[in-house]
This record gives sequence, C-alpha cells and structure tokens, in this order.
Amino acid sequence: MSGLVAERVRTAGDWGEAADRCVLSYDDRFLRRKRLTGEGGLSFVCDLEKTTSLDAGDAFELSDGRFIEVVAAEEPLYQVTGPDLARLAWHIGNRHTPCQVERDALFIQQDKVIGHMLEHLGATVAEVVRPFTPEGGAYGHGRTHSHEHGATAHAH
Repeated sequence: MSGLVAERVRTAGDWGEAADRCVLSYDDRFLRRKRLTGEGGLSFVCDLEKTTSLDAGDAFELSDGRFIEVVAAEEPLYQVTGPDLARLAWHIGNRHTPCQVERDALFIQQDKVIGHMLEHLGATVAEVVRPFTPEGGAYGHGRTHSHEHGATAHAH
C-alpha cells in the first residue's frame, strides 16, 4: 500500500497538474471515506471530514501534495427531449431527481417510473451512455436529494 491519503478536495480551477485521474460514477462521486485507485494505478484512501459531493474537474489533494483529477464516468442515462424542456425539467425537479440540463436535452439516471411519466407528458426518452454531471443544488455546490444518501446531503 502506498499510504497516500486525500483529506481535502479542491474545486475545478483551484489545483495544478493532475498526477492521475479517478473515474467515478455520479453515485460514487458522493463520498467521505473510501479506497480509490486512479487510471494510472495510483492508489490512495479518500478520508474527508464530511460526506462530500464531487464534481467532474474537482481534484483530491494527496498527502504528498499531488492532485488526482475527478472524472465523470460514462453511465446509463435517459436523454429527455421534447417541445417544452422547461416544463419537463420542472417535473423532474419536482421529484427531486438529479438532472443534467443542456440546450436541447435533459439527462437523468434511468428510472422506469420517471421515464414513463415523462413520456406521458410528451417527452421522447432515449437510453444513452455518457458522463452524468447534473446541476448542483439551489444553495451552491453539492447535492440536494437526501433520500438516497442520508441527512449529510443537506448539511450546511
């Protein structure tokens, strides 16, 4: 074991050159303590003070000063399109579902119930595989849904 520890996360643009990259799914980018290995084989223990939501482009700061870039993994999603994306986005948000908003499409994690609801509202729902980088919460960096990850998601 390398003995390397990451006790701090630096936000995108607030760190230097990456020594390695760690590819994580949306769910895996919500963590406090976990052993991780970068694409280049650099292994370390993430040991953060509190459960943290990481965005693509953030970096773990290792105990030796190096940085490990956080990369959003490709994962199965629904691509949602339709004539009234704002209305569809409202319905997605009303169900506290994380949503990646782009000019001509919305992207959400695959959920058959939400998919059927959106189709009923006139949306076209297609299965795709791509990185998932949903919008942050209304109060800044981080997640706003606590039903999957416990009360720490709401800690301020």
